[in-house]
Amino acid sequence: MAVTRAQLDKQPAEVAAMFDAVARRYDLTNDVLSLGQDRRWRTRVVEAVDPKPGERVLDLAAGTGTSSQPFADLGAEVVPCDFSLGMLRVGKQARPHLGFTAGDGTRLPFADDSFDAVTISFGLRNIVDADAGLRELLRVTRPGGRLVVCEFSHPTWAPFRTVYVEYLMRALPPIARAVSSSPDAYVYLAESIRAWPDQPALAARIAAAGWRAPEWQNLSGGIVALHRATA
Repeated sequence: MAVTRAQLDKQPAEVAAMFDAVARRYDLTNDVLSLGQDRRWRTRVVEAVDPKPGERVLDLAAGTGTSSQPFADLGAEVVPCDFSLGMLRVGKQARPHLGFTAGDGTRLPFADDSFDAVTISFGLRNIVDADAGLRELLRVTRPGGRLVVCEFSHPTWAPFRTVYVEYLMRALPPIARAVSSSPDAYVYLAESIRAWPDQPALAARIAAAGWRAPEWQNLSGGIVALHRATA
């Protein structure tokens, strides 16, 4: 199914509604579509953030809180934030002890310098204005604080990249139809992954938003990249 530019450039309410629709089986679907790699990627995010007991961590685009729980387990005060109320409801039922907060990534409901570290996994490309989102994350981070962005990226080996793009556009939607409660959403997600900038381009955008010394590490051959920077 082809996705038009207009479909890809969804408005915030449309994107939120899309995630509301997939919330119930979101974690299961991600596990299946990533062949279980999403668990490894989440572990690497926690290692990159390196939360200390008592530190305050913002987990933006936290969804159901699967990515947030490890921070709490290490003694940090984690705030899972998402613009999908459906995701937040599912997350609160599963993890009532976490402080789920509704919020738009371009207008975060937090004061300046509120967090020691901020992180967003597989959500930056779904913020309608990703550059504004990066600036907002900087605003709420204390001086010297850390940013960790985990996002789909561009495989570094060209032949593998071709296979990967074919998987995204041809195999992912049929698999999603088998396991997801809203498979059409994954057509949009596949297209958004394909259109996302590569590793150096994202690092440049992070720097342009005001973050210092951005760097990245490729995971799974560049399918995913872990970008880090300092406030």
